[in-house]
Amino acid sequence: MLTFSEENYLKSIFHLSSDSEPGVSTNSIADNLNTKASSVTEMLKKLGEKHLIVYKKYHGAQLTEKGRKTALSIIRKHRLWEVFLVDKLNFKWDEVHDIAEQLEHIQSEKLTNELDKFLNFPTKDPHGDPIPNPAGFIKFTPKLKLSDLNIGETGKFIGVKDSSSAFLKYLDKRQISLGSNIKVLHQEEFDQSLHIGLDETNLTVSIKTASNLYITKI
Repeated sequence: MLTFSEENYLKSIFHLSSDSEPGVSTNSIADNLNTKASSVTEMLKKLGEKHLIVYKKYHGAQLTEKGRKTALSIIRKHRLWEVFLVDKLNFKWDEVHDIAEQLEHIQSEKLTNELDKFLNFPTKDPHGDPIPNPAGFIKFTPKLKLSDLNIGETGKFIGVKDSSSAFLKYLDKRQISLGSNIKVLHQEEFDQSLHIGLDETNLTVSIKTASNLYITKI
């Protein structure tokens, strides 16, 4: 059985990995987990001994198939619990991350599968992120950032890059919610802020906000 800390490292490495750079640096992991690089190196050695990662100095850490499956299992539990908290207990989407961080370490596979069944097998969490299935398959939807759209193009808001409570509360205040259709109307030359059409209303968002909203073109 893995410790909570070991599971958090695997999840962090999964999120930081990319097709172009599968090896994740110790500094990136340290920044993500708010810890020291020396502590990361020590943990990576332990995970390597358990055959969950392959770690080479200067090349970073890469999940093995066993490590990837374990990370996806943790992510699956986290996102299912977020759905449960929002849909069944009426939590807001900015309140659930920290609670799900605790619940994701419950080891019962039966509980996870029954929770999935109880929720009618959701495919996305309240922030628009895909939920892995029991076999560890995760379906990614092609997406762009709102800031990548050209003037006149329209997209559907499907997720957030920044899932912090502060940002989610900000979106609620602006009434920007998942599923909203967003059309780029104009971009200010001075600060690159965007004037957008949001369903039936118009508003202005900063380039920082636009860079944290994931959309699919429609």
